[in-house]
Amino acid sequence: MLDDRKAAILRVVVEEYIETAQPVGSSHVAAVPDLSVSSATVRNEMAVLERDGYLVQPHTSAGRIPTDKGYRFFVDSIVEPGPLGPAQRQQIKEFFAKAHGELEQMLQDTSRLLSGLTDYAAVVVAPSHEVATIRSAQLVGLAPRVALLVAVLSNGVVEKRTIELDRDTGDERVAAAGAHLAAHLTGRSLLDLGADAISSEGDPLTDELVTQAVVSLSGGHEDEPDQVFVGGASRMAAAFDTVNTVRQVLTILEQQYVVVTLLRDVIDRGASVSIGAEHGLESLAECSIVVAPYTVEGEPAGTVGVLGPTRMNYPQALAAVAVVGKRLGAHLTEG
Repeated sequence: MLDDRKAAILRVVVEEYIETAQPVGSSHVAAVPDLSVSSATVRNEMAVLERDGYLVQPHTSAGRIPTDKGYRFFVDSIVEPGPLGPAQRQQIKEFFAKAHGELEQMLQDTSRLLSGLTDYAAVVVAPSHEVATIRSAQLVGLAPRVALLVAVLSNGVVEKRTIELDRDTGDERVAAAGAHLAAHLTGRSLLDLGADAISSEGDPLTDELVTQAVVSLSGGHEDEPDQVFVGGASRMAAAFDTVNTVRQVLTILEQQYVVVTLLRDVIDRGASVSIGAEHGLESLAECSIVVAPYTVEGEPAGTVGVLGPTRMNYPQALAAVAVVGKRLGAHLTEG
């Protein structure tokens, strides 16, 4: 634990380094009005913070910069995320007021929104099929032996399945099968469906159509990987000093399974921020991740997050991720 003075000095160093990307000297810290301490006292305290692993001096004659441990203390001391500006709040409000259409496009646009708000790469993990339930189901006849099943899921996904039959099926049977499906599928989980998931309607042709519709809708979802949408990856070039770091980060962002695992690990630890070595990946040693889960109809659905340098504006990133995650979940719940 740090005493109040060391904690205050460390916060000043972190905030100044985040702002300027330049090592912070004792004279600058001593000039902060709220501290009311001399340069000599600040130098002594900064030396102790360096000894204890919170700060490091990159060059002998330079000031000091935070370590991962210093950033962690700073993040843990944040009582609540920083406020978003009026322009940012308006941007989020307008985005979700106009967000309609296919889920995949909306999630991709959401990642771009979050990247624009923070100036970091943004990641949105799509809702998993494991938690999806069916909101509505419709069956439409396309030809005597062809029908189209359209199911709207609770996670915002619209599933479409073309069903081909061995025999001609009239409009009345298609309508009867559609009504039977709508009555028995609504509220059901995709993973609960099977060929015998719905009781017989009584007519063999109608039952055949119902069975094929259910089988086509239920198949293969348990093996589907989570979809990941990345926005603002090009912003990495401006966020890091070396080309090699940029290349390593971009490589990670292209590996969807790794990205999902990283975000889930942070959430599973009960955290919202992962810093540097905490990721367990050497290629992300200079990066921080800020994440927030979002819910659909009260159930955990997916994750939003940003990835940037450890020298990121944590209060702003926490605020942006929290607000966008909350608005995204509410939007998908409302349908």
